[in-house]
Amino acid sequence: MSEHTPAHDAEEGSTHRAGAFDIRNFIGALIGIYGVVLVIVGLVGTSQTQLDKANGMNINLFAGIGMVLVAAFFITWARLRPVVVPAEHEEAGSSGH
Repeated sequence: MSEHTPAHDAEEGSTHRAGAFDIRNFIGALIGIYGVVLVIVGLVGTSQTQLDKANGMNINLFAGIGMVLVAAFFITWARLRPVVVPAEHEEAGSSGH
């Protein structure tokens, strides 16, 4: 019993995955980078004046953690449900039509 999956199709040459060109990877990476920066700023660079303005909450830390979680969701989503590009679209794009 052989299972018909996109990985098998890619080996046969009929389809392949978008991989690094999937927009979810770009979105996840950008949100993740900003999230990590906010977590670092929230842990290291938060002054008491900033905490007083935010009613005692470390907004940078909470926003950074949320952004890292969203980035992890996007990257996991892209890995679990990859975009499969049919060979017909690839051949039509390379012929100039």
